[in-house]
Amino acid sequence: MTRLPRWADLALIPALNLALAFLVAGLVVIYIGESPLRALRIMIEGSLGSAYAWGFTLYYATSFIFTGLAVAIAFHARLFNIGGEGQALVAGVGVALVCLSVDWAHWALALPVAILGAAVFGAAWAAIPAWLQATRGSHVVITTIMFNFIASALTVYLLVNVMRVPGSMAPETASFPPGAALPTGREMLGWVGIAFPRAPVNISLFLALICAAGLWVLLWRTRLGYEIRAFGQSDTAARYAGIPAVRIIMIVMLISGGLAGLMAINTVRGEGRRRVLDPVQGAGFVGIAVALMGRSHPVGVVLAALLFGILYQGGSELEFEMPAITREMILVIQALVILFTGALENMVRMPVERLFARLRQRRA
Repeated sequence: MTRLPRWADLALIPALNLALAFLVAGLVVIYIGESPLRALRIMIEGSLGSAYAWGFTLYYATSFIFTGLAVAIAFHARLFNIGGEGQALVAGVGVALVCLSVDWAHWALALPVAILGAAVFGAAWAAIPAWLQATRGSHVVITTIMFNFIASALTVYLLVNVMRVPGSMAPETASFPPGAALPTGREMLGWVGIAFPRAPVNISLFLALICAAGLWVLLWRTRLGYEIRAFGQSDTAARYAGIPAVRIIMIVMLISGGLAGLMAINTVRGEGRRRVLDPVQGAGFVGIAVALMGRSHPVGVVLAALLFGILYQGGSELEFEMPAITREMILVIQALVILFTGALENMVRMPVERLFARLRQRRA
């Protein structure tokens, strides 16, 4: 197998996968009698064409950064944490408990405690599958899938029977105190005199970028990061070198669950300002595609999350502007991106590797 240049592996192959996904999506749009060029224009303008559009795109991207990083660090240890959905659901309960427990005087006072609550609850929900994998050999894919369903049932029970506002029929908590509300993009830019429309993007975007930078430092600038990557390359060699498998699995899954849980800062505390029935809305599963497309590198995860933010916001505008393209059709387009960047990646990688092999032979 020909080893590709780093730029080809990180940029060329994802770009080709994305182009193929949009090509197939364009054929689907043509099949239903619409113009793919007009659909593409609406998606771009709807997600990037105005400050309002950017506000929603960055809001979605923030959630995807958290869940993408959660999957990415697990990938480095050759673990497949697909329980981000459940971990974020449970973390939303932790954020709600923190925000409702005190009449916070200022958002900055509540922020570190809410971050701790989200990370601890998310990590705790990942700890049981991690322990089962590390000590009993139970595959983490199976256990995290099961824990997604358990988390959904548990949070529904809590919202209906424990945390619901007395006398209300809505399965949601009370609204958080004004002091617990995170500043939005409009408020933050207003601090420096820049006008910005009302949109859900909030200060948790910077928290997501800080987490991405921190994960890069952890993986490539610390001894623990080296051990994680070594374990992912060969657990047998890592054990021979004295790296304890149980310790690595537990640490990686706790960090992964904590990162997925931090998504609740964006959706529960930032946008919803209360704990509703489903604040995650599939972002945990989108994080898998984000990590795959970003090659499990924090920079790649941020860029892939932005792409999926564009797809989500642009898809909403497309559904509104072109009624023939239904919500299900938008999901098909998003699924095609996931399909080509994940399951069908080798369909592009193998021809590209053969091409680079021929080029090297000619130079030789």
